[in-house]
Amino acid sequence: MYFASATTTEPLLRDALHRLEAQLAPQVEGHAIDLALIFLSSHFRGQAAQVRDGVLELFSPREILGCTAEGVIGGQHEIEQQPAIALLLAELPGVTLQPFILGQADWESFIFNEAEFRRKISAPDNTRLFLLFGEPFTAPMSEILRTFDSAYPGIPVLGGMASAAMAVGQNALILKDHITPVGAAGVALAGNFDLDLVVSQGCRPIGEPYVVTKTDRNVIFGLENQPPLLRIQEMVDEMPEEEQRLLQRGLLIGRAINPTQDRLGRGDFLIRGVLAADRQNGAITVGDTIHPGEIVQFHVRDAETAQEDLEMMLIPQAFRPPASGALLFTCNGRGTRLFDHEDGDVSVVQKTLGNIPVAGFFCAGEIGPVGSRNFVHGHTACLAIFRPAQETGL
Repeated sequence: MYFASATTTEPLLRDALHRLEAQLAPQVEGHAIDLALIFLSSHFRGQAAQVRDGVLELFSPREILGCTAEGVIGGQHEIEQQPAIALLLAELPGVTLQPFILGQADWESFIFNEAEFRRKISAPDNTRLFLLFGEPFTAPMSEILRTFDSAYPGIPVLGGMASAAMAVGQNALILKDHITPVGAAGVALAGNFDLDLVVSQGCRPIGEPYVVTKTDRNVIFGLENQPPLLRIQEMVDEMPEEEQRLLQRGLLIGRAINPTQDRLGRGDFLIRGVLAADRQNGAITVGDTIHPGEIVQFHVRDAETAQEDLEMMLIPQAFRPPASGALLFTCNGRGTRLFDHEDGDVSVVQKTLGNIPVAGFFCAGEIGPVGSRNFVHGHTACLAIFRPAQETGL
C-alpha cells in the first residue's frame, strides 16, 4: 500500500497540471496507481473534465473519485479561498474498487429499497469502506445514508458534500467515466487493509439536555413544555462570561445519537445549527428535522475545543504502526473561520501521524460513522487512516 499527495495553487490549468506532475511523478515512479482522489476549488469547477483527463494521462489510475470544494486539503496545508487542486494517488494491492453513481432522477426507486440500492451500488461482499461525495442541493444525503445502513449494515461511509457552489448545477462530482453536477458519487473499497476512522465534532455541550415536546419539521416549539427561547435565556443567564462570548460564533444544537444512554457528553450528539428564532412564540428553527421525544442539548464551538477533541481522538494512533496515508474531510466552518491560524486540522493530523500523504476538502456537510451508523455531520472533522493489513497481523 502506497500513497502520495500534492497540491497546487497555480490558477492556469496547464500550469497546475505541470506542478502536480513535478511533485508526484518522482514519488510514484514504479508504483501502479489504483485510485486517484481529486479535489478542486471553485476556480476549476468548469474544467473538471480537463483535470480528470490530465490526471488519467499523467498517472493512469484504475479509478478516479473527486469533487469541487470551497477549499482543499493536501499534504501539510489547508488552502482556502484561492485557486487550488489537491490530488492524492494510492497504490492499493489486493483492494477491489467499485465506483458508483446515484443520479438525481431516480432517488425514489432505490432509497429505502434495499435490493434496488444494492444493485445500484454493486459493492463486493468484502467491502470495508464506502467513499462518498454528494451535491448538497440535489442529494438527500441523510436518507441515502440510512439506506446504506440498511443495505450494508456495519460498513462505514466517509466523505462529504461538495461545497464550491451556492446553487444547483455549479458543483461537479468526478468519476473516471462520468462527471455530474447533481446527485452523489462514490467508490467501494473491498479487500484486506487496515482502516481507522475518526469523527471529531469539536463542539461542547452547554446547559442541560432537554426532551423535545413539540415540533413542526425543523421548528422546535417546546423543550420540556417550555418555549426554546425561554430555555436559552435561562441557560445564558447562568453561563460564565467566557462562554457567553462563544455564543457570538453562533448557537448550535445537538441531537442525541443514542438517547437511551445514561450520560450524554461531548461527541454523543449530531450537531446542527440554530438558524432562526421567533420572539413572539419562543420557537427556534434548526438545520434538521426534529421529532417530539428526542433529546437535544445546546452546544458552542471554539478553536480550543476543536483542537483538543481532534488531538484526543488521535491519541491511539501513537501506538499503531506508521500510517500509509489519510483522507480528511472537514467542515467549511472550520479552517481560518474557526482557528486563528492556517492549517488548523491538518496540522494536528500530521503532528500525530508523522507527515504522511493526506488529501481532502472543506465540506458543506461531512459524512462519517458514529458507532455502527452513518451520518451527515456539521462542524466536524472526519478522517480515514489507511495501513496495509500485514502491518497489524490481520
